[in-house]
Amino acid sequence: MDLGEGLRKAISKLQGATIIDLKTIREFNKELQRALISSDVELRLVSEFTKKIENAAIKEKIPSGVSPKDYITNMVYEELVKLMGKNYEPEVKPKRILLVGMYGSGKTTTTAKLAKFYQDRGLSTGVICCDIARPAAYEQLEMLAKQINTSFFGIKDETDVRKIIKEGLKALKDRKVIICDSSGRSALNAALVNEIKSIAEEFKPDEKLLVINADTGQIAGKQATEFNNAIKITGVIVTKMDGSGKGGGALSAVSAANVNITFIGSGEKMNALEFYNPEKFVGRLLGIPDIESLIKNVNEAIKEANIKPEDINSEELNFNTFYTQLKTMSKMGPVKNMLGMMGMADVPKNVVEQGEEKLAKYKSIIASMTLEERENDKLLKEHSRIVRIAKGSGTQEKDVRMLISEFNKMKKFYEMFKNDRNVKKNMSKFMKMN
Repeated sequence: MDLGEGLRKAISKLQGATIIDLKTIREFNKELQRALISSDVELRLVSEFTKKIENAAIKEKIPSGVSPKDYITNMVYEELVKLMGKNYEPEVKPKRILLVGMYGSGKTTTTAKLAKFYQDRGLSTGVICCDIARPAAYEQLEMLAKQINTSFFGIKDETDVRKIIKEGLKALKDRKVIICDSSGRSALNAALVNEIKSIAEEFKPDEKLLVINADTGQIAGKQATEFNNAIKITGVIVTKMDGSGKGGGALSAVSAANVNITFIGSGEKMNALEFYNPEKFVGRLLGIPDIESLIKNVNEAIKEANIKPEDINSEELNFNTFYTQLKTMSKMGPVKNMLGMMGMADVPKNVVEQGEEKLAKYKSIIASMTLEERENDKLLKEHSRIVRIAKGSGTQEKDVRMLISEFNKMKKFYEMFKNDRNVKKNMSKFMKMN
């Protein structure tokens, strides 16, 4: 069970309670403690957190017009936000950024993600490979740089980090934001500290960001403290937040170490990096929809997929426009993340996995159709076409028929919506309410 699921179950039990007394609060706190501890949040932080909830629920006067359940739920939200650290707003201006961290933290991927982040905000970017320890680091960063169309510099097999930085700064002198990827180790030893200090002296970074894997849990606080003592980091990026049950532990531990969390990363896609906002993070944990982030992700996905506005706003629904929608969804990252933004975090795992699989399969099937078939779905009544499409997409005939069936259902609804004034009127009212 991840942290969000545990917290939502605890709140659901509280909402179902007939009376709110000391016994109910203590039972509720036990559920909260179980969820927080299983997600590797430090025991001291858990104890302080639940003590505040109990004291406030029993001693504080509940405002008139607010139910005790809603008051306590809101209190949990506010205390979790405090536990998870401060809000971060990155300055979009020319700068040099040095990334440091242990082996497996995700520094190289984060280097490229960060370059794309600033590139998308109008600043030219470049990356320097200064990871002299990991054999494949040079090739990986070079490949990622090509993928996001940013400048890359490295000297293959060179072990003098000062030389790499000196030559890199010359090569990337016209770039507004330069990001340096450094070596990792299994522990912060003297050799790593000396290497990072040498890079920092030559590179003169405006920001020194520690990259930490969410799987480290509460050990993240120890890492943040050690790196801060060694090289005075300016912030922390927590990666792999999409699949870790210890993400809450990592965030709370870093916050407790009095180091700012700057970005969080989720997923391998290059746009899967967002600046840290504890209100939004806790909101998603508790199943509160994050419509602002959802809209932002949709717009970024449309841009990344090179989709024309007329394809999105088309009056006609055919397999061409349907394919455009599928491409947009696939660019938005894992289905689980999208559902979280919509406040639907408790959709069963097998359903989410089936959704991911179906999305990829449907894209492949439509890609195997001819242009004529995409524009005129009536042609797909012919068995020979279904056989050809199945072979071309590496799927089975039943998969093609299932896609056609689901598309036809969607088309019926679409036509009803397009032609029915009452439906449009009600939908318009709904949108205004939200």
